[in-house]
Amino acid sequence: MLIEEAIADFLNALARDGRYSPATIESYQRDLQGWRQFMQTRKTQDEAQRMDAVQPADLRAYLMHERSRGVAIRSLRRRFAALRALYRYLRKDSPDLQNTVQGILMPKSEQRLPDWLTVDQAKQLMDGADSSANTPDFAQIRDQLILELLYSSALRVSELAGLDLQDLDRHGGSVRVMGKGSKERIVPAGSTVWRVLTAYLPLRHALLLDKHRPEESALLLNASGQRLSIRSIQVRIKTLGEKRLGQHIHPHTLRHSAASHFLQSAGDLRAVQEYLGHAGIATTAIYTHMDYQRLAQVYDQAHPRAKQSKSSQNEDPL
Repeated sequence: MLIEEAIADFLNALARDGRYSPATIESYQRDLQGWRQFMQTRKTQDEAQRMDAVQPADLRAYLMHERSRGVAIRSLRRRFAALRALYRYLRKDSPDLQNTVQGILMPKSEQRLPDWLTVDQAKQLMDGADSSANTPDFAQIRDQLILELLYSSALRVSELAGLDLQDLDRHGGSVRVMGKGSKERIVPAGSTVWRVLTAYLPLRHALLLDKHRPEESALLLNASGQRLSIRSIQVRIKTLGEKRLGQHIHPHTLRHSAASHFLQSAGDLRAVQEYLGHAGIATTAIYTHMDYQRLAQVYDQAHPRAKQSKSSQNEDPL
């Protein structure tokens, strides 16, 4: 069935029912037409017209797209209710139609969704280093590494501050993280992390020799050669956000952005749960163990920072 026909049949059924006011039907029509227009930007011309081509990832992407435009949670819930009612109506006559709204949970009206950046904003932040500096100094390279790790691997700021040099596995393309409750997890890291790390390590080594601290294990250091504090990372992110985006952001903004972009692309909530290190249903709705190989595969296919050219992956980073 074509999406346009499905919406028209559904709205006509509401009108015939007699229990729905014209204002309610008009609201449903507006929300569903908005969703149909979004589908036209996301799918091929043929798929954008067919109900059977709609996947759960498409609905999640639509809701996240609306939220990124500043749509309030109450309005998001109304849009989702319209989609849920549409599928309920269609499946009465077509029970084989995939129920793509199943498993999608919406926050309660009084809850506030976390802030995140759009993909374009994230790219502007990540790629916004000062090109006028011919030779970036230690702090500039370190700050870029901070951004890359927060966004590429969706780390909490405490997890980032606690990283030691030995926690990064360049060969495996992964980072070992000690999360909440002293729970260890392995997360992927995009190729940009390794390129920036290659530039950072010689500067880190030189700083430690100058400060007579050659045995320091911390990955991120301050100007004294000591582990960079959580507060210092927060200040650096605030400064970089204001400089490159003209807005105040927090380290958690990058974590939420990474998760949101990952989920929009992959549509796999279980992968996101593993990626973020969430323990239960309260934050990612589903608790299902996922092996690392599958997570890495989904990450490589979905995360914006992992979408690098094959040639760049074969080059010696930086």
